Amino acid sequence: MTMNILRWSVLSLAGVVLCGITGCARWIDVKPPSADPKATISHSIPNDERVPLVTNSFHLSRNGSSQYPSAGLERQILSSIQETSLFSTLIPLGEKSDSLGDKVVSARITFDETIEPHSWLAAFKGIIIGGSMFLLSPFINLEYGYAATVALELERWDGQVTRYEARSSGSVHYKLFGATPVMIDELKGYVTEACLTDLTGQLVRDTKLYMASSAPLPDTGIRTVTVKAKRPAGTQPTRSLVPVATATTP
Repeated sequence: MTMNILRWSVLSLAGVVLCGITGCARWIDVKPPSADPKATISHSIPNDERVPLVTNSFHLSRNGSSQYPSAGLERQILSSIQETSLFSTLIPLGEKSDSLGDKVVSARITFDETIEPHSWLAAFKGIIIGGSMFLLSPFINLEYGYAATVALELERWDGQVTRYEARSSGSVHYKLFGATPVMIDELKGYVTEACLTDLTGQLVRDTKLYMASSAPLPDTGIRTVTVKAKRPAGTQPTRSLVPVATATTP
C-alpha cells in the first residue's frame, strides 16, 4: 500500500514538472512583409530641402470594423517616419503649427488589423484537455493569429499623390497555461514593426519626390470661370402671340 502511494506521488510530481516545463511554453512566428525585400537606399538631404509633413487623417479598423484612433499607434508610425530624416518636422493629427512654409506634404494613414483567436479550435482542444484530466495538455498547441496592413498616402504640395502599403502577419503558439496578455502584445509589436520597416523602406526609395526642389509651387493666379445656369428639362421657349384679324362677310 505504501509503495503504491509513493509511486503515484512520484508520477504526480513528474506530471506537474512536465506541465511546468512544457505546458507554459510559447513561441511567436512572424511572416515577412508582403513586398519583396530590397536593398536599403540612403540619401543625404540638405536641411533646406526638407519639408514638413502634416497628418490629415488617421483611420484604424479591426476585422473590418472601424475603431477609435489610437494616439500611441499614431506616434509609433510617425516615429518610424521621423527616423528616416526625410521630413523637417512631423505634425500629428489635430495639431497646428505656424510658419510651416508653402511646401507641405499631407499624410493620410490607414491601419487595418485582423485578429484570429481560433476560438473554436481552442474550445475543441479544451474539451479534449478537460476530458483527459490535463494529461494531454503539454502536447496540445493553441494558436492566436494577428495580421496588420499599414497604408500611407502622401500628397505633395503640387497635388501629386503617392500611396505606400505594407502587410505582415504572425501567430503565437502556446500551451495550455501559456496564454497571457503580454504574449499577445508581443505578437502585435513584432507584426507592426515588420510593417513599418517595410513601409519606411519604400518611402526612403522615393526620397527625391519630397525634396523641396522636386516640384515648384502650384500656380496661385486668379482664374475666371464662366458660370452658366442649366436650363430645366422640358422647358419650351415661349412664343409671342400676334393678334389676327378675321374678316366677316355681310
